[in-house]
Amino acid sequence: MVALAVAVVTPSPAAAPSEVAEGYQRVERFLRGLEGLEADFHQVLHDRAGQTADESSGTLAIRRPNRFRWDYRDPYEQVIVADGARVWLYDADLEQVTVRKLDESLSATPAMLLSGEGNLSDNFTVVETSREAGVEWVRMEPKRADTDFRWVRLGFQGEELRYMQLADKLGQTTTLEFSNFQRNPVIDPARFTFTVPPGADVIGEPRADADAAAPGAGR
Repeated sequence: MVALAVAVVTPSPAAAPSEVAEGYQRVERFLRGLEGLEADFHQVLHDRAGQTADESSGTLAIRRPNRFRWDYRDPYEQVIVADGARVWLYDADLEQVTVRKLDESLSATPAMLLSGEGNLSDNFTVVETSREAGVEWVRMEPKRADTDFRWVRLGFQGEELRYMQLADKLGQTTTLEFSNFQRNPVIDPARFTFTVPPGADVIGEPRADADAAAPGAGR
């Protein structure tokens, strides 16, 4: 569930006011007018020692507000769906579904940064901007203390989001590289409705806020 988080790092020096303003403007420019997106992704997880602990790949779809779908397909199948009221995590190997209410505790997560509708500066603090090999990086930290990650970096090439990098509180760093990026594509709303597979165990309350999660709710 890295995408939702999900190195103990040395705090960054305070960024100059102009650098902070530039970082906010860069991210807000990307989010302005964003109704949805689709992309393929390749994800690499590094442990505290910087060694590769896991690699995976799949597809991402987002429909704002508050709907997203991550399909992990290689090397194992896992699906994460936000339907507007709940977040569903399905692990095919375990035949297990975990359900969590979509509430304020998720407002400052990287997934909600892309799919939510809240004010960026209410949830994140820009701490650094940089340019590396033609990529514009904006590093941000969550303002909430109850998140599972320490910071997130967004990497832009032109107007396209190319990378997302996360550092969690367990000392791990995850890097996502996006390809075949499509901004505001037509996406079938049914992709953001999750149906529990037959025989799967369910942890959580799948019927909570069912009406709010119906397709088209909250629009």
